[in-house]
Amino acid sequence: MFLRKITGIFYFFLSLLLSVNVLNAKDPIKALIVTGQNNHNWKASSVILQKYLNESGIFVADMAVSPEKGGDMSSFRPDFSAYKVVVLDYNGDSWPEDTNRAFLEYVKNGGGVVVYHAADNAFRKWKEYNEIIGLGGWEGRNETDGPYVYYVDGKEVRDTSPGHGGSHGKQHEYKIALRVKKHPVTKGLPAIWTHSKDELYDRLRGPAKNLTVLATAYSDKATGGTGRDEPVLMTINWGKGRIFHTVLGHVGGESTHPAVEGASFIVTFLRGAEWAATGKVTQKVPDDFPEK
Repeated sequence: MFLRKITGIFYFFLSLLLSVNVLNAKDPIKALIVTGQNNHNWKASSVILQKYLNESGIFVADMAVSPEKGGDMSSFRPDFSAYKVVVLDYNGDSWPEDTNRAFLEYVKNGGGVVVYHAADNAFRKWKEYNEIIGLGGWEGRNETDGPYVYYVDGKEVRDTSPGHGGSHGKQHEYKIALRVKKHPVTKGLPAIWTHSKDELYDRLRGPAKNLTVLATAYSDKATGGTGRDEPVLMTINWGKGRIFHTVLGHVGGESTHPAVEGASFIVTFLRGAEWAATGKVTQKVPDDFPEK
């Protein structure tokens, strides 16, 4: 079973490499993963994300690791401007004001951003950050932070009713449905596919400015959800910057991490990162997508 899994992963990455239309090894896309604090297992997730980026043949990824929670953050000053895309795997203490300003300048001037999973829990009181992520949850978010965004009967709803922001039911496999089929990130993906066992965020709310919901998943009341189609893949434009927001990819303290190990996560994450960096996607959808 173990050998079969390793062989499957090998052939998945081989097919991914062969699917790249144009590979310029002399000029890969520079990516920075920002991590170091999280209510999830960032020590595992950041390494997994870096591995996927580096093995894609498209990116070369560095990592900026913050001091531990409660530590001296004054020296945490990543050079965002040196990268085409910043992957946020961070949910923790506030950054220094100079770092905040540098990040906003980076995005404003066209820097790409990937908001990964619990990074949409971070920095509730930072107005611009919440505009960049579009929707967020937890940390006391409520109706003052913006509307809920979800789908009912195939139509997007922006719901300003009172209530807390952010929750999820028990982890389970679920179906993901495209809402925008011709976006570079989603073009070529099936209309509906099965995602591996994962958390399914619901009741996300926020400014939702310049936000496009690319895909949703049904949050079943039977698993502790809302009974609504909740956004799972999104894009946001802020200044000249492009932002790809994925709520997929829970990594906890378990020895295996199915939420990030299948094609559903890997393909959408890498396509979203390339689009955020360049505005285009050169990667073809692998033949083994969607997952069975």
